Amino acid sequence: MSNSSSMAQFLLLALADRWELQLLHFWLFLTISLAALLANGLILSAVACDHHLHTPMGFFLLNLSLTDLGCICTTVPKAMHNSLQNTTAISYMGCAAQAFFFLFFISSEYFLLTIMCYDRYVAICKPLHYGTLLGSRACAHMAAAAWATGFLNALLHTANTFSLSLCQGNALGQFFCEIPPILKLSCSHSGYLRELGLIVFSACLAFGCFVFIVFSYVQIFRAVLRIPSQQGRHKAFSTCLPHLAVVSLFLSTAIFAYLKPPSISSPSLDLVVSLLYSVVPPALNPLIYSLRNQELKDALRKLMR
Repeated sequence: MSNSSSMAQFLLLALADRWELQLLHFWLFLTISLAALLANGLILSAVACDHHLHTPMGFFLLNLSLTDLGCICTTVPKAMHNSLQNTTAISYMGCAAQAFFFLFFISSEYFLLTIMCYDRYVAICKPLHYGTLLGSRACAHMAAAAWATGFLNALLHTANTFSLSLCQGNALGQFFCEIPPILKLSCSHSGYLRELGLIVFSACLAFGCFVFIVFSYVQIFRAVLRIPSQQGRHKAFSTCLPHLAVVSLFLSTAIFAYLKPPSISSPSLDLVVSLLYSVVPPALNPLIYSLRNQELKDALRKLMR
């Protein structure tokens, strides 16, 4: 039987073991990470430098870019290193740190997306109360609550998972340290059930946020349909629908990854699902939430000049 005191490392076995495919994975991850770093870096610079973007939405976009960068930088560099060095190893403490920071950033991002939906709801449905409901202090409190909730969620899951006794080897069928593959190695029944209960609780909380997001967008769509201008309706729908699509993709794949029955698990399926919620949303968020914003595009043009 192995536990935290005796296990030295884990093996990340999701990626192919052929050198040609490993190079392909390296270049794919490099392209995604560079695009995410460039886009989010530009957004951070634009929001920080342009006083026209010192608004509630600009403040939340800045926080969202930080979580996007955190998600990408937590998982992708190690996968790139392993592909380039033809290795699969990650140390036990490195795995624990990676699992914690990934859960921290991805949880905070989801709560920030919920808050940003509320911002759009107030801006469109209650514009006269926007300054009251989303003042600078209220925005700071909401962002702090998102980060704190993400931190607490990551701490609970990581502390519980890495306190389990492991007796099923050290091979993880993933390209980064994720909670479900580690649970498969556990031989502690009570600890496994405790972590499963935490996962179900987190899933219910995430689903509650999703219900709030859907309800808010229903109200937004009802308000948009009353806009007399067809161009205005098209602009509102083209902005809101991609937001809802990304949130739906993120939540559905994350819940599937954590709660799917073992009978339908396979290495290729697990890899695709994990990519869809851990890499794709952080890479797409700058395009969906930020670079479609006209004020932000104007600020980026000024910054580049």
